[in-house]
Amino acid sequence: MTHEFDSLRPALAYLSPDEIGQIEQAYEFSRSAHEGQFRKSGEPYISHPLAVAGILAAGISTRRPVRALLHDVVEDTPATASEIEARFGKAVAMLVEGVSQAR
Repeated sequence: MTHEFDSLRPALAYLSPDEIGQIEQAYEFSRSAHEGQFRKSGEPYISHPLAVAGILAAGISTRRPVRALLHDVVEDTPATASEIEARFGKAVAMLVEGVSQAR
């Protein structure tokens, strides 16, 4: 099944399958958390974190696109920082919280 995540795959080609899997898990978590939310343009909200992940994908760390995909989840959905920490680790949760608090 093709979904929006496929648009990000070319930018992730330098990563291992396990690293891509981590990023895809973050995408799925974010997509699910933002289910039913839409941007002013009418696009599904996941299009925003996916675009940010694409910008940040050019790097050496899977954390950047994972953070990008999750950056609005704590702020805009019922998902908690504790859930993010449990699924993606403390470092990612701290960075996501830091972005949310910076606004």
